[in-house]
Amino acid sequence: MNTSGLAGLAAGGQPAGFGHDVWWIVLIKVVAAFVLLLLLTLFAVVFERKVIGAFQVRPGPNRKARGFGWLQSLADGLKLAFKEEIIPTLADKPVYFIAPVISGAVAFLSFAVIPLGPEVSIFGHHTMLQVSDVPVAVLVILAASSMAVYGTVLAGWASGTSWPLLGGMRAAAQMISYEVAMGLSMVAVFMTAHSMSTSEIVAAQAHGASLELGVFTTHIPSWYFIPLLPSFVIYFISALGEGNRTPFDLPEGESELTGGYLTEYSSFKFAMFYLAEYIAMVTISALCVTLFFGGWRAPWPISLWSGANSGWVPIIWFLAKTIIFMGVLVWIRATLPRVRYDQLMKLGWKVLMPVNLVWILILAGLRVAARNNDQTKYLVLAGIVVTVLLLVLVWPEKQKDDRTQLKREIDTGVGGYPVPPLDLVVPPNPRLKRLEAERAEEPVGAGSKGSAGSGAAAGGPSETAASGGSEE
Repeated sequence: MNTSGLAGLAAGGQPAGFGHDVWWIVLIKVVAAFVLLLLLTLFAVVFERKVIGAFQVRPGPNRKARGFGWLQSLADGLKLAFKEEIIPTLADKPVYFIAPVISGAVAFLSFAVIPLGPEVSIFGHHTMLQVSDVPVAVLVILAASSMAVYGTVLAGWASGTSWPLLGGMRAAAQMISYEVAMGLSMVAVFMTAHSMSTSEIVAAQAHGASLELGVFTTHIPSWYFIPLLPSFVIYFISALGEGNRTPFDLPEGESELTGGYLTEYSSFKFAMFYLAEYIAMVTISALCVTLFFGGWRAPWPISLWSGANSGWVPIIWFLAKTIIFMGVLVWIRATLPRVRYDQLMKLGWKVLMPVNLVWILILAGLRVAARNNDQTKYLVLAGIVVTVLLLVLVWPEKQKDDRTQLKREIDTGVGGYPVPPLDLVVPPNPRLKRLEAERAEEPVGAGSKGSAGSGAAAGGPSETAASGGSEE
């Protein structure tokens, strides 16, 4: 057990160094974290466009908003804030308004327990470079990401049309499935660090371990991504699914759902969802750095410098690692195509979760059986074996060259994909019935009797339903 971490718990259950700040220090840290997330979001938008442009051999944003295009995301944000808002007639307005607020607020909440650096001095007061920390800080992040599902599902349901509803249902199933796998991947970190506190997990990665391979002895870095390699791979794949990133961006698949749960959103509400998506991208990268890559600690050989892990300098290492992982996410988006939904669910439930459980059992067995430091080499070897097993299961199967299978027509009853019948009748929207009843009860104006305007008004709701929504 990490006795130093347990001994460091202060009154109220918080790790040492937290819970004793004056109110204005807390306010400064909250505002600083908020501004940092906004700046990283502005950077991430342009960074993604430029990197994908380079992959596709075309120029990214480079002229329109000055500064070699780096102010393009700021210009887009201002445009969305002042853009005309279009609300569907059949939308459930209270839920329609609150859904983007939930997504945006939860995205900021997740970053509050991420440590950015060690203890520093702010105007003579010593405080940790972290808004707050609790003994179950990682579970706070999981709880916040669970709440983000509500924003997505409610946005799809409240829009009043079919494509957003389908996108919301996809998002609910996908996020729940991959959040289970992501949570299980963190169990190995808890077992190794003996803590769920993010600051304690970073502190536990301060020391390395020696690995004996026959006559050779090598030093294993203190970061957990090597001894816990399977957990790192599963976390990274699960984080892509949890954050709706390519190739798992099924909730907003343009090819079949127009825009998914975002179809009927515009103006500032669309900007809130847009902001939440990129903040989630930053949080995924920052949490990966915290759990598996030493957090704010400097990499070797920079760590040989005595001042590399003290003062304000570690913020540089933390941001550098986070941006590198954001670049990997963009790289994946520019490289991999979108998977099918059945492949998405199969990967989450039939591959990631079973491999994760097997790896946790192996890790627990090694922890119980080993009574000395020799467990490290067995841990690394077991991690390599489980990682190879995971890659074998994830690797796409080779398609058989069966000409009879290729010539066989896809039929709903002969192993093909189910398709709706041609005479399918979609039931009417209950909100449309209520809206027609309300308009039927409204008194008709004297100037509209017998005129062409009354006919247009009578046909309004039907035309609105056929077109999928109009401006109110």
